[in-house]
Amino acid sequence: MKVGIVMGSASDLPVVEKAIGVLQEYGVPFEVRVLSAHRCPEEARDFAATAKENGFSVLIAAAGMAAHLAGAVAANTTLPVIGIPCKSTNLDGMDALLSTVMMPSGIPVATVAIDGAKNAALLAVEILALGDPALADKLVAAREKEKQAVLAKDAELRAKFH
Repeated sequence: MKVGIVMGSASDLPVVEKAIGVLQEYGVPFEVRVLSAHRCPEEARDFAATAKENGFSVLIAAAGMAAHLAGAVAANTTLPVIGIPCKSTNLDGMDALLSTVMMPSGIPVATVAIDGAKNAALLAVEILALGDPALADKLVAAREKEKQAVLAKDAELRAKFH
């Protein structure tokens, strides 16, 4: 039970590091790779095609601009693939978002927001938690902690303005 994270370019690492942090926080094993759908398509295909036998349960693919990586990965595996469209200087990531989300029927990619690596990792953790009660408990505890933080801010603001 581990997560494979693949990015199209090392320049995507600052975005991907947010996913890495979440996976570390939850104690989920992962591996990180740089494999371009365009510059090394055979290696990207091989990574996806052998992911299940290499112990991966979920794959996260981050790419900007043309952002074909998530689709290329999904085309070569039946594992869940989560795409992170990365912001670029040209179209603020809209090109990557559309390339990632507009998959043909039969080849799904779960797509998060532009630069949404934290949510990609949380979605991967939620998928893994379906078969791991301890991981599911960690998710419940994290949600409760977030809830309490919001309620504390609410009480603080109410006290200040009322």
